[in-house]
Amino acid sequence: MGLATMDNYQTTIGQFVEKDVRGTHEYSPNTDEMTGAWDFPHILHTLDGYRYAKVLKTVAYIAVDEDEYGQPVVEKWNITNHKVWNA
Repeated sequence: MGLATMDNYQTTIGQFVEKDVRGTHEYSPNTDEMTGAWDFPHILHTLDGYRYAKVLKTVAYIAVDEDEYGQPVVEKWNITNHKVWNA
């Protein structure tokens, strides 16, 4: 499970449930310029900080690590109950 903290809750734009483990996750827009060419428009809030992510309607691509060349190691998560907050 990965919910935003009180410090960053105001930045969240959506929420989903990871199908495999039934964990609820919240995410915010990625405003980090350090991601460079990586195509991760979201920040997924986790219990130990955050991960770069690309959240779509039924799947989420999560950067879980970095390889020896500085490229992201990506996991594909099947998601359900995807909710996007109204602006």
